[in-house]
Amino acid sequence: MSFLSANGAGGPELFSSQVGSRMSFLSMKGKGGQILSSVLVAACVACSLVAVLDIEDQRALGICIAVIAGVAFALSKLGIVQAAEQAGVHHPWAVRCIIVAAFAGVLLVLRENNFALLMSATILIYATVCLGLTIQTGFTGLFNFAGAAFLGTGGYTAAMLANVTWLPDIIVILSGGLIAAALGTILILPVLRTRGHYAALATLAFGILFYGFLEANELLGGPQGLKVPGITILGWDFANEPTLGGISFSFYANYVVLIGAIFAVFMIFTRFVERSWIGIWLDAVRLDETAASVFGLRVSLWKSFAFTTGNFLAGVMGAVYAKMTAFIAPANFTFGDSLTLVSIVLLGGIGNRWGVLIATMIVVLLPEKLQFIQEYRLLLFSCVIIGLLFVRPGGLLARRVRVFGGQ
Repeated sequence: MSFLSANGAGGPELFSSQVGSRMSFLSMKGKGGQILSSVLVAACVACSLVAVLDIEDQRALGICIAVIAGVAFALSKLGIVQAAEQAGVHHPWAVRCIIVAAFAGVLLVLRENNFALLMSATILIYATVCLGLTIQTGFTGLFNFAGAAFLGTGGYTAAMLANVTWLPDIIVILSGGLIAAALGTILILPVLRTRGHYAALATLAFGILFYGFLEANELLGGPQGLKVPGITILGWDFANEPTLGGISFSFYANYVVLIGAIFAVFMIFTRFVERSWIGIWLDAVRLDETAASVFGLRVSLWKSFAFTTGNFLAGVMGAVYAKMTAFIAPANFTFGDSLTLVSIVLLGGIGNRWGVLIATMIVVLLPEKLQFIQEYRLLLFSCVIIGLLFVRPGGLLARRVRVFGGQ
């Protein structure tokens, strides 16, 4: 209140009137306005993604990124982003159709651009892994600094099962998730005996140990890595170029569609966990373990559930990643990659499902495209991330406070 008073006479009243006008602007939109806002936001995100992926000229790319940042700021200030979020709550099926249409539009425009489709698939893979980290960190409060290790577990599982030719690739992909989850159940034992930073250190040590194990193990290819065959599902070889209505697509379109479908399934699953009584109990564990135990919650059980579930998601996507790239090596699963995954969760907004997708586009795509500043691009990129977190400490899309009851 002292800050408001320092603004002069009428400061609090002016502030409240501005907030009230903005809220009334959002409420006046109604169903049609919310859906229209969703269409606008989805179109802006799709166009931004296509532009950044397709533009090769570095100067034009820099101008494009600046324009995208300005548009995003304007959409947020005008309340359009908030209205789109409300549409997702009140009209989920309409928003899902809009998202599918935007996804199809991006795929159609980039249909013959191998690099763009590969980057799109990679973004979806990282976003899906970060959904698992969202369950662990955002819902339960478990910081996992070994995300890349569980991603690698799924990848190497797919590589080793490639020798079993009669095993369907769907089973291979699921096996990657199961092995990662099983490995996570072993790691959860020391994690349960510690709290806070010490639990995070246990996962950090495991990630470093995993990388060293891959480097020294000749059976797994050592530093040179392993070749991995592509995916074949229901007789369709993903190395083939699909054709739809006389329009040919790059073979990477197969992987984009598959990974997009997996991402959608896990998004729905994460939403179910968050909105169910499971999510309430996970929130209770995150906020106060002692109080949760007093009220009868089995803290160790729900921590194990979150940790195992998140690692399963990472393992599944690791298997898909290995088959898509056709090659894996220890250098693909370093501690730096684990930090990248954690930074995506923090930047997107801890606990926000949609935030990880937007943050992944920034964290994964921009360093790859900002080649015009060469060795300084990671320094500039880090400064941008720090600046964003300074302006929005809760992340780009902060998680909404859970509300109980109502009329």
